[in-house]
Amino acid sequence: MENLKKYFYIILSISMLSTSCSEEEKKFDGKVKISGNLENYPEGNLVLSQYANDRTDVLDTLKLKNGGKFEYELTLDGPNFYELSLMEEETVRLALYHEDVEIDYDFETQELSLKGSRDTQMLRLIDEITQRYQEEGNELNTEFYEAMADRDQDAIKAIQEKAMQLEINHGDRVKETIHKMEGSFAALAGLGMLNPKNDFNFIDSTVNALGDRYPDMHLISSWKQELDEMRALSVGQPAPEISLPNPDGDIQKLSDLKGKYVLVDFWAGWCRPCREENPNVVRLYNKYKDKGFEVFGVSLDRTRETWEKAIEEDGLEWTQVSDLKYFNSEAAATYQINAIPATYMIDPDGNIFAKDLRGITLENKLAEIFD
Repeated sequence: MENLKKYFYIILSISMLSTSCSEEEKKFDGKVKISGNLENYPEGNLVLSQYANDRTDVLDTLKLKNGGKFEYELTLDGPNFYELSLMEEETVRLALYHEDVEIDYDFETQELSLKGSRDTQMLRLIDEITQRYQEEGNELNTEFYEAMADRDQDAIKAIQEKAMQLEINHGDRVKETIHKMEGSFAALAGLGMLNPKNDFNFIDSTVNALGDRYPDMHLISSWKQELDEMRALSVGQPAPEISLPNPDGDIQKLSDLKGKYVLVDFWAGWCRPCREENPNVVRLYNKYKDKGFEVFGVSLDRTRETWEKAIEEDGLEWTQVSDLKYFNSEAAATYQINAIPATYMIDPDGNIFAKDLRGITLENKLAEIFD
């Protein structure tokens, strides 16, 4: 499933992905024609591959006629994703079900034209958004390495905040695009662009809608299984109890803070990004603690010395607990923590309100709540 996510960049939406479609579909007969024309093409092969069971399987090599034309009839048993490699210089991703597709490509100008197959057209929109996101991310990476070389901490922080905002804007663009897809299974090609921790309900509703329309699609079944495993930690669900000792050995419970907005902060004294974020949390804690904001720190340290030293050095005045078991911590297992820093925001009723808030996103969320 993980490999599939990395390739498909999958995303889903809610309201526009209903079980009905604005265009009447022809009855699926199991046959789809892939055709097209290549201009200024080099030597090589047209290789068609299919995604199956989290891998890419080569199906066939298409024959190229004189003048660069090609035509191939594909037999399929349902909707699926494919890719067509053009002489190993360009790869065209396809979402095929009940409509033929025509592909025209000029190797000299690198111009690609797709006709037919509305699902493939929708998939192309997702790919264009992905390319834009990668280009913007590459620019930030260049800025980040320059700031690191200059040891400019202010610039580094500003770039990190830009990166978080870039991710938010990217997700918004993807969701806006998915709203226009009107139930196309190509919407699955964006799922990995969203953070399921924050958008669980969004993804879950859409997967179910797509499942009603494509009940036998393996990819949807895989997502349903994974979402079922994540359901207990989705936004809106009751926050699982954490009951661990503080530095003095006294048991502290997360539920003791019910009635306040609580940031459950998974961190460690050995974790540099955690330590770099601590001043921001301290500042926001001092700003909002009298308005109903609390922090519940859960350390994944292995030694009491490292844990207590970090608490003192960073001036962490809120509740701190740990069983000193590193990532084998009982709380880490309960909250499915596999990397830190990681946070959960709990509302006054004891329900999960938001996840992975830090830096500017934490500041904005607290301002939204209290200001």
